[in-house]
Amino acid sequence: MSVVFVPERLRGKAEVNQETLQRLLEENDQLIRCIVEYQSKGRATDCVQYQHILHRNLIYLATIADATPPSAQKTTE
Repeated sequence: MSVVFVPERLRGKAEVNQETLQRLLEENDQLIRCIVEYQSKGRATDCVQYQHILHRNLIYLATIADATPPSAQKTTE
């Protein structure tokens, strides 16, 4: 199950920290690898559930990025 999935009663109370973000990025990496493997075996319909989880994770990450003030975001220069 995705680390993004939080029961309704706990939503809005989850702490977003670097460790949580790193776990989510690692999960996305695994999801992408699984999706690619299924697609290469001609089993595209089997990977739909993983695509949905990946999509949810990406939306979650984008929401966090949009809500983070520019001064709190790390820049690579």
